[in-house]
Amino acid sequence: MKNIVLTAAVGLDLDQVEFFIKSFRKYSNDEIYFLVGNDDHDLKKKLKLYDCKFYEVSDHKHDIQLKRYKYFFEILKKKEKNYDNVLISDSRDLYFQSNPFNYPYKGGINFFLEDIQINKCPVNSNWLKKTYGAKIYNELSEKIVCCSGTVLGKHSSMINYLELMNQMIKKYPYQKSLKYLLTFRRDKEGRGCDQGYCNFIAHKNYLKDSFFYSNNNGPIATVLYLKNISFNKNLELLNSLGKTYSIVHQYDKRWSDFSEKVESIKEKLKLI
Repeated sequence: MKNIVLTAAVGLDLDQVEFFIKSFRKYSNDEIYFLVGNDDHDLKKKLKLYDCKFYEVSDHKHDIQLKRYKYFFEILKKKEKNYDNVLISDSRDLYFQSNPFNYPYKGGINFFLEDIQINKCPVNSNWLKKTYGAKIYNELSEKIVCCSGTVLGKHSSMINYLELMNQMIKKYPYQKSLKYLLTFRRDKEGRGCDQGYCNFIAHKNYLKDSFFYSNNNGPIATVLYLKNISFNKNLELLNSLGKTYSIVHQYDKRWSDFSEKVESIKEKLKLI
């Protein structure tokens, strides 16, 4: 079985992604492919030491969150042989507790929910309103937020998802606030609006082979709004079924809960 992780680290240094890499390498030798900037020379050298591949881009680090879908699509389309499974994920705020590919996923493409409705989260509400408008927002506002920072699926299903994401990004550009339009600046509130596109595609059932996993009892935890934080004696985060999550995402946003555990895990991985 051949699997791949696609992620981005443009403008980051090794310290910001080493936990991601070493925690994954503890459980898997599968391919990791990073998007990196042309000037990220030191990072590129060090990625090679961890048996990671990289794809050089010229985009600013603040633009890569949207641009990454185009590059991920290009990477997968260029591969001569299909992968069995593809994980698209963030890297800076994510670590692994097991091999994410060793789980009996039910969908061709799998989406992982958070613990909050779209209309209860101002940031997600803004992203959806500023991309698709009030009508779509009202239609989807009571849906549970779907995290764009972790999506896992079969090669062909991921190709379809990436193609849709790129189409949506082009068709429904984020509507900047007037002050940013007038001054030709980036609208910082738009950073992360790819989650609006992800939620539209997922909740409108554009991909018929998709499956949703609960944040409470699924294999991946997005912890910002996670209601129950529980660890075992090995400092592993557990879901409501008492099983170890494969991936822990956004742990830095709950640092008071995770700081001691993360520092201990890093020490075991010889990151400190």
